[in-house]
Amino acid sequence: MKAILGSQDVWDIVDKGYTKPFNEETLSSNENEVLLKTRKKDQQALTLIHQCLDDGMFEKVDDATTSKEAWEILQNSLQGVDKVKKIKLQTLRADFEVLKIKETESISDFCSRLMAVVNQLRRYEEEVDDVRAVEKILRSLAPKFDYMVCAIEESKDLDSMMVEQLVGSLLAHEEKMKRRKEEPLEKLLKTQASFKVFEGEKSYKGNG
Repeated sequence: MKAILGSQDVWDIVDKGYTKPFNEETLSSNENEVLLKTRKKDQQALTLIHQCLDDGMFEKVDDATTSKEAWEILQNSLQGVDKVKKIKLQTLRADFEVLKIKETESISDFCSRLMAVVNQLRRYEEEVDDVRAVEKILRSLAPKFDYMVCAIEESKDLDSMMVEQLVGSLLAHEEKMKRRKEEPLEKLLKTQASFKVFEGEKSYKGNG
């Protein structure tokens, strides 16, 4: 907005304002002419300010009679917004730092939780690039994923890795872990089934 006001050569009056005469009737014709030009310029600036605002912000300055008054109201309002923004950012930064995968949580669910925080940080204009997010994910995994982290760090260039690539690699490793856990169980069940069949055959032959 400041750039727009400057381009229309009205920023000076917005910034400094102008002095209203105590009694206009005592002004000379030249002074009165200067006052009229100044007021016209000020109203032009006030109109430009109004045009740059949404409905919510316009209501805050609707009663302002000069561009300087309107600008000061906006500054005070934005300072309050900035304060809220800083508090929210501090909370989100803390959430980002302490976030860790839960014992029974899947890679997919954890990464979704983390990226939700990352996206909120980005909406508040916090710079969180993929390198920072990738490093955060890798150091936040449980010890049972250590071998996966080592494998990824050794085989991938983390500085150029996108979050989606990392998540894909982790999901593939997670699936392998699940299959390895399921294989012994399947073997055990097959062994038990074979044993039951064998015992049944023995019993049948014995009865014969």
